[in-house]
Amino acid sequence: MRGRKLLKVLAHVSRFGLAALFLFAAGAKLLTLSDFAANLSNLVEARWVWPAAFAVIASELLVAALLLLPRTARLGALVSAALLVGFAAYALYYVYVLRGEPLECGCFGRLIASQLGVSTALRNLALLLPCALVLFGLPRLRAERRVEV
Repeated sequence: MRGRKLLKVLAHVSRFGLAALFLFAAGAKLLTLSDFAANLSNLVEARWVWPAAFAVIASELLVAALLLLPRTARLGALVSAALLVGFAAYALYYVYVLRGEPLECGCFGRLIASQLGVSTALRNLALLLPCALVLFGLPRLRAERRVEV
């Protein structure tokens, strides 16, 4: 029983930690929006820079909201895992397929510098562990049954 309680605590810490991470990332991008968009100009065509910037920020805010609401926390974990895998795949694609020069990833705006590449991919893949904890460690919420008299 002790292990189950520890798993539940770790799942909640992971849930709120991931939500905080995505909120911080979206907030940092919003604070340095023009820098973030300029950084994206190296990654996407010019006409897609602003839509891509807003899509990334909106998706991070959506994931944070899903993680914060108890009924949608598992969905938030799935969507955050998809985002993390997608960002990691793109980082590896940029470095190994496109043979891109080292580039600031803009993951946390200009507040925390990080190079787009293997370290970014590994960090994102390591964050899949908290996603799994949220997905499998949270207690199941059940709909209340109505008793008709």
